[in-house]
Amino acid sequence: MTLTVEEIARRLDGHLEGNAQAEISRLAGIREAEPGDLTFVATPHYAGAAATTRATAVIVNEDWNRPCSATLIRVKSADKAFADAAQWFAPPPVSFAPGIHSTAIVAPDAKLGQDVYLGPYCIIEPGVTIGDRCVFCGHCYIGHGTVIGDDCKLYPHVSIREYTRIGSRTIIHNGTVIGSDGFGYVQEGAVRKKIPQIGIVVIGNDVEIGANVTIDRARFGQTRIGNGVKMDNLIQIAHNVIIGDNCVIVAQAGISGSTMIGERTIIAGQVGIVGHLVIGSDIIVAAQAGVTKDVPSGTFVLGSPAMPYEKFTKMHAHLMRLPELKDKMIAMEKRLEKLEQAKPEPNPVAPPVPKA
Repeated sequence: MTLTVEEIARRLDGHLEGNAQAEISRLAGIREAEPGDLTFVATPHYAGAAATTRATAVIVNEDWNRPCSATLIRVKSADKAFADAAQWFAPPPVSFAPGIHSTAIVAPDAKLGQDVYLGPYCIIEPGVTIGDRCVFCGHCYIGHGTVIGDDCKLYPHVSIREYTRIGSRTIIHNGTVIGSDGFGYVQEGAVRKKIPQIGIVVIGNDVEIGANVTIDRARFGQTRIGNGVKMDNLIQIAHNVIIGDNCVIVAQAGISGSTMIGERTIIAGQVGIVGHLVIGSDIIVAAQAGVTKDVPSGTFVLGSPAMPYEKFTKMHAHLMRLPELKDKMIAMEKRLEKLEQAKPEPNPVAPPVPKA
């Protein structure tokens, strides 16, 4: 597809500054863009790249005030506008015609909805119920008694263990395992004996789970993922964790057992959260934080151990002064040593005169 910059600006309800008739046929990043490309800048961090970009047009926020070598399209949200534009230039999405591949194995009592697609070597165990228009790509495994809602999509090599419950419109990417046993043992002498994990996993509607994520079944009761939760790749969710609606969890985060997380909370990359905590709603946990205590709603925490942003910044400011304070202490010790060396010897005390 090829569009003029003027047409793109009109579709995005943006304000155009520059060559309206220039043609766009591709999308690219601000640093890699070439003539004919459309790109965007959402933060001043890329101001230097915007000044020298070879792109034909750049989508920017309305308040953008930095130099740019390309035609500008000013919009309320550059990030959102570029996402909208990407749909116009993207290749057609891969589609799967309803049907069951000849190598798929489906238990006789499994219930499949209308227009379901089962790819090569999928396995559907007894007692499974699958909703309408679901797409399961090759090598997916659906365990006994699992229930999956409408319009779900599972990419290759997804494994769903027994009795899991998944809502509608959920997307699960390659290699993810849902419902594997929780990590639970009791020590008897020198031996650790496995604790049966008899609970299940329950996942809400409109959830997206990235590649190679693991969500453990509950020891008893449920491990629960709320509606609208978005999860990146390589995340570990332990047994009996509860995650509220519309949370975001970024790559390599790990949440230990029986921790509860409220709604709309953001867990950034490589965060570690210990077990049995209560993490509130509308919280941001910054990357690589180690959360060891409950976190009240509406706070921003970072560091290890995690602490409120205000406290962390004060401590960090003091930490950055340590080299300076060390030099001052060394100088003070040298001055004290000189003063002690220059101190005069005390006068000897005369012996008392004996009485007559």
